[in-house]
Amino acid sequence: MITPTTLIPAQAAARLHEYTVIDVRTPGEYAAGHLPGAHNIPLDHLHTALPALKATAARGDLLMVCASGNRSTTACTELAAADIPATTLTGGTTAWAGEGHTLHRPENGRAVWPMERQVRLAAGSLVVLGLAAGTRWRPARWLSAAIGTGLVFSAATNTCGMAAALAKLPHNQPRTTDLDATLQALQG
Repeated sequence: MITPTTLIPAQAAARLHEYTVIDVRTPGEYAAGHLPGAHNIPLDHLHTALPALKATAARGDLLMVCASGNRSTTACTELAAADIPATTLTGGTTAWAGEGHTLHRPENGRAVWPMERQVRLAAGSLVVLGLAAGTRWRPARWLSAAIGTGLVFSAATNTCGMAAALAKLPHNQPRTTDLDATLQALQG
């Protein structure tokens, strides 16, 4: 099996022209700002894109990107299992922008909150709902306990079930035509 490699933003910026950049965030996150020349293939659609990514990797190196580096690392692991070499950007677009590098935004793009912010809103709202409803019906407090337990599990395992569920919402999904166009562009 192939071992994924990593680059820090300064290294990636110096060699960006050598890579085909794949952003594995949701379309809304991608629209809010992405690396120059990046193609958007959300992590939950990566399996669909494997043939196109294999063809692209045969022509040159792949750089996988997300907001923090977690999803792109997961993508690199999934690609490595399919014998597709890929590199991940350490720290993701957050580190990229933090070092002063440019993020591109499509003119007609719809900006959506980053996934981490969506998770914080959903989790916080559910905790408050559980506590408020618990003043009338005590078993409702278990909702708050369940969300708290999920957050602890998320931190311990570096996974997030709530983010996976939120990624399925329509505003976080690519339009089929967008994904098809990206896959055709990668097939080259």
